[in-house]
Amino acid sequence: MEMLKNWLGHPKELYNLMWFWMGGYKTVIPKKNQDSLSKSLQLCYQHLEQTGPVFAILVQLLNEELCHAVCIFYLVLRALDTVEDDMTISLETKIPILHNFHSYLYQPDWQFMGSNDKDKQVLEEFPTISLEFHKLAKAYQDVIADTCLKMGLGMAEFLEKKVESNEDWDEYCYCAAGHLGIGLSQLFSASMLEDPVVGQDTQLASSMGLFLQKVNIIRDYHEDQLEGRDFWPKEVWGKYVQKMSDLAKPQNLDKGVQCMNELITNALHHIPNNLMYLSRLKNPGVFSFCAIPQVRAIAILAACYNNPQVFQRVLKIRKGETVTLMMDATNIQAVKAIVCQYMEKIYKKIPSMDPSSCKTQKIITSICFLCSPEKALSPQTHYVSIYMSCLVVLGALAWQYLSMVSKGTYT
Repeated sequence: MEMLKNWLGHPKELYNLMWFWMGGYKTVIPKKNQDSLSKSLQLCYQHLEQTGPVFAILVQLLNEELCHAVCIFYLVLRALDTVEDDMTISLETKIPILHNFHSYLYQPDWQFMGSNDKDKQVLEEFPTISLEFHKLAKAYQDVIADTCLKMGLGMAEFLEKKVESNEDWDEYCYCAAGHLGIGLSQLFSASMLEDPVVGQDTQLASSMGLFLQKVNIIRDYHEDQLEGRDFWPKEVWGKYVQKMSDLAKPQNLDKGVQCMNELITNALHHIPNNLMYLSRLKNPGVFSFCAIPQVRAIAILAACYNNPQVFQRVLKIRKGETVTLMMDATNIQAVKAIVCQYMEKIYKKIPSMDPSSCKTQKIITSICFLCSPEKALSPQTHYVSIYMSCLVVLGALAWQYLSMVSKGTYT
């Protein structure tokens, strides 16, 4: 019944989802024919579908050469990330692997069989990935190897360093995803589909990755706590509780929500840079490939904001909502409209007594001005009062009408 109510409340999403399932996705993201690919490259795409199903769909937006390069790039970094995430691998084993991972790209037989992670297949079958790596153009190889080196060193550093300050949080997210944003941007430029400046402006490119990483960290609080991982900065959560795990305790949920709202406000500050980055992209496939994860992350933030359920489970947005975002995020003006829509949703949920309320209102107002300068925001209470006033007026008119009909005086 709850699911039915959910669908009835979002008819456009229901229609888009049904259309997508019935084959409409072929017009949005036409799947490439993989029959002509080598067996090893076909296997790489199978690994991509297993370890990053959403990414596997989005990569189809890119032209063939860039598609293959980004596929291998993702798998190499997924293998690196799997080593970092696997809590069963000792630090004595893990740190040297992270330091040297980039060199394994040039060792045809290297593989790692000691992982218990759900994505361990990318480590166990790494020779297949490195084989396809060597078939890429040298410009792509150089970007992938350099990104792998920098990310591996950064990950190893944070295995023995806790995220204490907001600066540490930025640094960790830069290591984990900022380099990814830069690497992808350099691949776009190397493909000649985008101007050199896209890969050269590392500040904008890294902001794309930082934002996605922060959204994942905020949303994944519950899952990370179960795995014994703390990625929220102590500078923030330390203002509310003694231990980060205490945020989820029933007596601390109000504090937990306030803490989360502060982190969401921090993440929102990346959106102006991300809009600037997207505005530079010229190739439609590259644009949608970059824009869809961004608007999806913004939708996730809107679902998480002021929502205590984050501390009980990993929140997900509706499938129909995801499909609608994929269909709509095709150009910069459409993306700005989507961003503004979700900013309004967050704005209406800002509690007046939240410690970060003023900062949240300020950044959202500035984002909405970038997206639509003529549109002003109003708090939720304003809309409620107008709505209730309209209901009262309509109710009075309806009552008057019924009274007149019952007396036979209406003509």
